[in-house]
Amino acid sequence: MYFSFYANTQDLCGANHKMDWWREARFGLFVHWGLYAVPAGVWNGQTTPKWNGEWIMHSMKIPVMDYEKLATQFNPVKFNADEWVLLAKEAGMKYIVITSKHHDGFAMYHSAVSQYNIVDATPFKRDVLRELEQACKRYGMKLGFYYSQAQDWHHPGGSYKRDEQEMKYWDTSVTRVSFEQYVEELALPQVKEILSNYAVDIIWWDTPYGMTEAMATKLIEPLNCKPHIIANNRLYRPWKGDFETPEQYIPPTGFDYDWEVCMTMNNTWGYRADDNQWKSSETLIRMLADVASKGGNLLLNIGPDATGTIPQPSVERLQDIGAWMKINSEAIYGTSASPFFKLQWGRCTRKKEGSENLLYLHVFNWPQNGKLIVPGLKTKPSYAGFLQGNQEVSCALSDKGLIITVPNQAPDPINTVIKLTFTGDYTIISNKPKSDNKGNILLPAFTADIHNFLTIPANQAYLNTENVFDYIANWKDNRIKVS
Repeated sequence: MYFSFYANTQDLCGANHKMDWWREARFGLFVHWGLYAVPAGVWNGQTTPKWNGEWIMHSMKIPVMDYEKLATQFNPVKFNADEWVLLAKEAGMKYIVITSKHHDGFAMYHSAVSQYNIVDATPFKRDVLRELEQACKRYGMKLGFYYSQAQDWHHPGGSYKRDEQEMKYWDTSVTRVSFEQYVEELALPQVKEILSNYAVDIIWWDTPYGMTEAMATKLIEPLNCKPHIIANNRLYRPWKGDFETPEQYIPPTGFDYDWEVCMTMNNTWGYRADDNQWKSSETLIRMLADVASKGGNLLLNIGPDATGTIPQPSVERLQDIGAWMKINSEAIYGTSASPFFKLQWGRCTRKKEGSENLLYLHVFNWPQNGKLIVPGLKTKPSYAGFLQGNQEVSCALSDKGLIITVPNQAPDPINTVIKLTFTGDYTIISNKPKSDNKGNILLPAFTADIHNFLTIPANQAYLNTENVFDYIANWKDNRIKVS
């Protein structure tokens, strides 16, 4: 995992519009699928290390010839491209990124470069990426291919984690060749055939162990013929790409350039039979709002099993997100980062439509007193109302900001969205902590994230906003923390 933190200056100068659809989308599906779905986290009776699914060949140090035998067992007869795309579409996703070749070197499409692919090496004999490409065209879904350009445990010249520390490759029966030979005879030809033979909108590089600028330049050249294709920042370390890729975490305040969080629903990317630690639908819905409120995209992962079946917990969560998106998608699509530094009760997204400015308040924590305070907002909106049911609500300005009168119970206990419409500009006094002339920074109570140890409400600390000064109340247990 690495992060380079460079802005795409070409795009910031307005010369590049290929990112427009991606910024509008805000939500996509990641798919990790390959031979590793067959062992599903177990090799020779031994369970792989925690959080390890698609890395089983590496973690269990499986010899190449032994791992290759998995191809004869890979027969995903339940795979249905239309069902996958429609599931993503119903969830409100706008694009799909799928592994065309992961680090195990196995191509999930019909590659003419190597017979180590799903058509030539398995009993399935079908090009699943071709079928997915056609389904995406039918249903208006953008498509991206993940390609492991440097790390390849199957090819004798591919890099692998730890080779930068000069640790020997685990399969001593393999005669190693140069990394340059691997790129020239496998990676570069496969990238060329992907770009030539499939209608892709995104190339998603990964883990540039050993990647040199000279080899990366060769891989970039085919992209120059496809200027509409978006590429992430993981080709090689100094390269910025079109967007950054924080993995398994959400940046606290976002970035001032394009970025996309890739996130699992449980702990593993590829299918692992014993990984049942699923994030709740509530967590994922709020996560989507959180990412959008910071100006980013969410690429949410599924790991289908060896039959081509998407795990039922993944299906259920995508359906739950879809039900929320049917009502609230306008608060996600095409939005930009919140103008507020922090909102104790939730998140905010915004957009501009013609002369109107729109704020979408994502309320996670419903006010007990029926008054939702939007801190620092000094302009009264021309309209305020729930997206759910289009019910209008009353509001008034106060010294603390805009006060919205809401019912006792939230229309949606997970994330109720209140839309504020302004016919012109609005004014917000930022609540971002500032330093004084001595360098001291005041951290008000409302800026804290409260980490309660117990789930019993009576034993939880909370932010009290009913007095002149906000403060953290009921902090009685020394196991409670704030950050």
